[in-house]
Amino acid sequence: MPTVPGDSQEIAYVTVTDGDDEHLLVAPVGARLRDVLLRHGISPHSPATRRLNCGGRGLCATCGVRLVDDQPPDHWHDRLADRFGYPRLSCQLRVDGDTTVRLDREKLVWGRRE
Repeated sequence: MPTVPGDSQEIAYVTVTDGDDEHLLVAPVGARLRDVLLRHGISPHSPATRRLNCGGRGLCATCGVRLVDDQPPDHWHDRLADRFGYPRLSCQLRVDGDTTVRLDREKLVWGRRE
């Protein structure tokens, strides 16, 4: 995995598909996906929940994203979402390597099952 120049921290590439737009982000390994998205000016929330959310505590389920890559769940909510086809919570996902996510702009508050 690449490292940041002048730093020993490992980085990963996060590809974000947002409708017809695609963004390539650089993130430190271990960072929460929600924080990475927000730091790059990309919100995982719907327009209705951008201001009304739990701030990344895993309580409101409004920061759901679709993982394009197969990443095993490691949180109880993440396991249930994966099992039943709901979006995975970006506030509970850690960037542990290169990954691709798809934002769901059709959601009102929570995402739908696939």
